[in-house]
Formats: sequence, structure tokens, C-alpha cells
Amino acid sequence: MSRHLFGLIATPYGIAANNRGENDGNITTLQKLLWNGEIHTTVSAEAIRWAIRYYWQRKGLPVNREWLEEENDHRWTDPRWLAWTDPDGKGKGRKRCIDDDVLGYMVAEAAKEDGSDTPGSAIKRRGPLEVTRAISLTPFAGDITFNAKSGTKTNTSLYGTEVHATRYQYGFGLTPAHLHDPAHALAVVEAVGGLSEVAGNQSRFLFDFSPEAVIFRWTEDFAPRMLYGFQLDEHGRLDLPAVLGRVLLGDLDPAELVVGLGRPDLLAESASDALKRHGIEPVGIRQAAATVCTRMTQDLALPEPGT
Repeated sequence: MSRHLFGLIATPYGIAANNRGENDGNITTLQKLLWNGEIHTTVSAEAIRWAIRYYWQRKGLPVNREWLEEENDHRWTDPRWLAWTDPDGKGKGRKRCIDDDVLGYMVAEAAKEDGSDTPGSAIKRRGPLEVTRAISLTPFAGDITFNAKSGTKTNTSLYGTEVHATRYQYGFGLTPAHLHDPAHALAVVEAVGGLSEVAGNQSRFLFDFSPEAVIFRWTEDFAPRMLYGFQLDEHGRLDLPAVLGRVLLGDLDPAELVVGLGRPDLLAESASDALKRHGIEPVGIRQAAATVCTRMTQDLALPEPGT
């Protein structure tokens, strides 16, 4: 039976803002949604996936869609994905890049001529990595900072930016058996554990998207059963009532869980006590990533890193 990797991440507390999003007049806005009856800010799954790909690029892994900082644009190594799709063998010798394997790809082409009976075509591969939207752990209070452009002033020189001091939580799921190279699942864990800025928090704003708390689940169960499982207690510490409730009632096997924390006092006392009762001992973020990678390497009979 296939095994599945799920993850639940809470970011550090920081100030989120958006330099590249939609404007409302002279105000640069954050994306928002109604969550449990209150307005929260959100970061798209596409932005997180972009950051994962850029992490691999910065680590020196070959990616098909390479980001060029100077040109502010992408460059394709294999723009028609011949390494994956060409039946004539023109893709022979081309490398199947990690981002195509994990994140998938798609290009749609219209019919050659208007009114032609020849239909359009699509080259696509569904990405095995599923990522949720990131949701703020606290409601948005409507904070705005006001600024002025340098130089000669005009009626557009004054501008404002919505900001939100908060943590975000998001989740992901991956079945390594759906990858061309199952070892790429290890690179997913490394990337999730090492994300820095995510698209939308650019230039003058840096929001650390690396986990300050993470729960990995390595299981034969198809369902994650723990997405959006974090919430804050009255003291601003992280709590896990939904996750721990599932553990208590047997929906989650504590032996499948690996918990990583950025500092020992991050969790509410009740959550820490409950984890201990179920035999779950939190470790550091990097140790949690290493532990789940070791389990995956053993169960999938993957080659040891560096061999």
C-alpha cells in the first residue's frame, strides 16, 4: 500500500504586507477571506509553490522554470517538456526536472486556425504536491501604514500599505509513489523547512515562511486529518485541539506524527502535556524534517543521500 506524507506548518510571528498585489486607490491590499466568521488575511498556494521552486533553484537543483532576478522574468530549460512528452524521442537526453515532477506543468494551445476542425491541445502533468492556502492565525484589524514617494510630489505620491502582524498556517500533502523520482519527496520536506520569503512579501517586506512549528505525518491513510489544526490560546501560544482530539479518539496514530518546534515554550501547556501523554516528544524543526526523511528513506527503500 502507498504511503503518504502530510504536513501542517505554523510560521513565525511577523508583519505581512504586499508590494505586488491589487490596489484599492493608493492602498496596496492584502488578500483576505472570511474565516470562522471573521476577516483573515491569506497567502495563495501558488505563492507557496513558487517559493518552493525558487528554494530548489537557490540550492542548485536543476529546475525547468528558472527565475531570473535581473530580468524579473522566467527562463525555461525545456519549454515544451520534451523530456516527458515527446513520442518521437526528441526528449532523449533531457533531464526531467524536480519542479516538473513535483509541481506539475500545463500549457494549453488554441486551434491553429479560427473555425478549424482541429481542436486545441494541452500538455500537462498534474503536480503530486498539494498545498493549501495559508490563513492568518489572527483576524485582520485593518492596519495601514502611510508613506510618500521620494522626489517631486504629485497627487499619487502618498500611498498606503495594508499590514498584518500575525502567524500563518498552511498544510500540504504528497504521495511519493506518484513522483517519477520518489526521492524528490525528501527535497519537498527540505524546502518546506527552509522557505524564506513567499511571493507577495517582496522588496521592502520580508516575512519568514519557514516553520516555527510543524507536524509531519507519514501514513498509509489517504486523508490528512490535521489541516488547519493550529489555533492560538489566550496567551498567544500555539494550541492543537483539533489534532489532539483526533489523536485521543484514534483517528491519528501518534506513532505516525513528528512534531517540530522553534522553541520549547511555543506550545500551550495543555498541548505540551497532551503530546507527552501520547508519547510524542517535540524536537527542533530541522530534526523533525530529518526524522521524517529517515522514515521515508527506509520505508521507500530510497538511496541514502550522497550515494
